[in-house]
Amino acid sequence: MNTHKHHTWAEPYKIKMVELLRMTTREERLEAIRNAGYNTFLTRSRDVYIDLLTDSGTSAMSDRQWAGLMLGDEAYSGSENFYHLEQAVQEYYGYKYLVPTHQGRGAEHLMSQILIKDGDHVPGNMYFTTTRLHQELAGGKFVDVIVDEAHDPQSEFPFKGNVDLDKLDALVRDVGADRVPYISLEGNVNMAGGQPFSMANLRELHAYCDEHDIPIMLDATRTIENAWFIREREDGYADTPVRDILREICDMTDGCTMSAKKDALVNIGGFFCCNDDEVFRKAQNLVVVYEGLHTYGGLAGRDMEAMAQGIREAVTEEHMAARIGQVRYLGRRLMAAGIPIVRPIGSHAIFIDARRFLPHIDQDDYPAQTLAAELFIEAGVRTMERGNVSAGRSPVTGENRRPQLELVRLTIPRRVYTQAHMDVVVEAVTDVYERRAEIRGLRMVYEPEYLRFFQARFEPL
Repeated sequence: MNTHKHHTWAEPYKIKMVELLRMTTREERLEAIRNAGYNTFLTRSRDVYIDLLTDSGTSAMSDRQWAGLMLGDEAYSGSENFYHLEQAVQEYYGYKYLVPTHQGRGAEHLMSQILIKDGDHVPGNMYFTTTRLHQELAGGKFVDVIVDEAHDPQSEFPFKGNVDLDKLDALVRDVGADRVPYISLEGNVNMAGGQPFSMANLRELHAYCDEHDIPIMLDATRTIENAWFIREREDGYADTPVRDILREICDMTDGCTMSAKKDALVNIGGFFCCNDDEVFRKAQNLVVVYEGLHTYGGLAGRDMEAMAQGIREAVTEEHMAARIGQVRYLGRRLMAAGIPIVRPIGSHAIFIDARRFLPHIDQDDYPAQTLAAELFIEAGVRTMERGNVSAGRSPVTGENRRPQLELVRLTIPRRVYTQAHMDVVVEAVTDVYERRAEIRGLRMVYEPEYLRFFQARFEPL
């Protein structure tokens, strides 16, 4: 365990520019959420006071990143910024080949189309919405092989992102290693509450996959944050720099997809990486069809420059201490107020346990979606549902999947809000909790075919 002399965190930056926020009345917010079909994804940002919808692309860039925008080489082919990004990725993540994409799901699409054959089974440490969809569209079937503790929001297990090797082995024995194109390993598992895997677990997984010739493909979106938790919680890493832990993780995997809109502190961008020559050639060719030329992949040169700089800033201990510190501040205040949240506190968000917050609402009446709408009505705090709506329907039965975790995610953008904003959020959640008995659920009145949580519409029961 890592012990620190100082327990108080402070932002390792000072504010240079501000964006004014708009205050609204309860009546205005009620009208806004009704117009949005009680889906926070369909509300307008101008109606939001504190936006905790996502940490994807919502970070504040540094002065050096903004300066990097002015160095944008907007050549169609061979942009200088591509080579700067390639150098940063190779230095900090260590993969041999880089293919930029417009964001993470562009990289997921490339990987799925290249590696998955119809009928394949893709094990992973809990599903993520876009990842699973791309796997299914390519003909694969996702299989959850995360440890059981990940599905228990009250468990204090420190590494809920770990892969259960027995579950993985059972799948491999059942379908054969040749029908497992890769294991999808996510750093700081989002749907589990931002929970990390341990280095010890990764070593065991690496040994198993090496024996069975199964690649490990990392979802590196929040792996810098995963490295921070290894530094804090795992024996032998207390004095190891985050950047070295990150590199050790990547060195035990065969490639990655990356939504740079999280760890890398940019508003748009992502990439696919690998070490295999043939996979790289296929990705390099396919990206031209769906994203753009292989040296820009749907991004402007200035975006790639900001991303390269963001990677360098994200791996510093100062940045990570403040990043995790703000999330913990919010989580500890909510716990002190008696609010049921996923424990231990994760990296990028606080996840309210909607099952325990609204126990009287059946899961098919969407308690997490209901709670997200109520928080918006209460104080203009925009959050998002991570439960029955996000899980979607079973392609076999057509019924709601009804996941064990029914959560509302309060996602903290990096370098955006102050401690006072977190205090306002605590007050809003507490006020809703005090009137929870009078809250009723929702019914879905419009359901899109894919990723329904983005565009579904609801009305109160």
